[in-house]
Amino acid sequence: MNAVERVQAVLAGRKPDHPPVSFWHHFQPDQFYGPAAVKAHLDHFESFDLDFLKVMNDNGYPHQGLIERVEQLESLEVLSGDEPRFARQLELITNLKRDLDGRVLMTTTVFNAWATLRHLVRKPGKHKPPNLDASEDVPSKRIFAFFEQNERIVRTAVATVAKSLANFVRRCLDAGADGVFMSVRDDWLHAVGGPQLYDGLLRPADREILEAAAAGSLNMLHVCGRPVDLAAFGEYPVHAINWADRAAGPSISDVIKWMKPAICGGVDNLTTLPDGGQEDCEREVRDALEQTGDRPIMISAGCTYDPQCVPKSNLEAICRAARS
Repeated sequence: MNAVERVQAVLAGRKPDHPPVSFWHHFQPDQFYGPAAVKAHLDHFESFDLDFLKVMNDNGYPHQGLIERVEQLESLEVLSGDEPRFARQLELITNLKRDLDGRVLMTTTVFNAWATLRHLVRKPGKHKPPNLDASEDVPSKRIFAFFEQNERIVRTAVATVAKSLANFVRRCLDAGADGVFMSVRDDWLHAVGGPQLYDGLLRPADREILEAAAAGSLNMLHVCGRPVDLAAFGEYPVHAINWADRAAGPSISDVIKWMKPAICGGVDNLTTLPDGGQEDCEREVRDALEQTGDRPIMISAGCTYDPQCVPKSNLEAICRAARS
């Protein structure tokens, strides 16, 4: 099989010749857009002969200045999806589509409405693997404080951002993406507002964004952090779901009987990749395959990894174990 056929087999519930493999990390700031971004993605893809490509998106949401007061959220308007920051990502997708020439499926990153608002109330720092302690997330605390001050304004802001992201997603598919890789995280909201906040505030917004990607052939959901309700995310209209099954749980074996989308994971991005050896990486791949049994799986890390801390040999070990 080629890489596209391999992924398509898993999505259809059929065993491929070997499990598709991919993993991803944030690139340097001078590689976020333009020719440098294209080269960084292609170099990463070709270094490991990946079976699908997650197009990173560090170009941000089009908005000037930080939002420091709840009233400032009322300045948000529905965007068309091709504003300058969005356009950088669209150009990246178009150029990657041209250079890859159909060799692999591309799923492009989009952050849901809450994650987007986090970056509007506090300037993002250097991208690192996620902190699993949701209680330490200052931007979420700030947004929830806004919510307590004026629930209507925050609900409107979430809806506005979701509509803007939906417009952006449609343009991503038009630009050549085969689908979206939408990042969500419910433990942030659980930590600040309790178990019902995500359902009442974010779930409809998530679905609106994914509905805009319905024509895609590789729509993936990434549940970041420690999932509070993975089962609810398992009902989303996506082809595959990725989460930190090792570092955060639940394990693959815990969900294999009821998880509807294809499963993508198996390797610990926080501990094994940076601190383990090749044998540890190979063992986690084999264990993931044992957990899935007859069901096919896509092998990946549970989230981004720090390329400055992860030996290339560990990544090569993942590929070797999956392809043997």
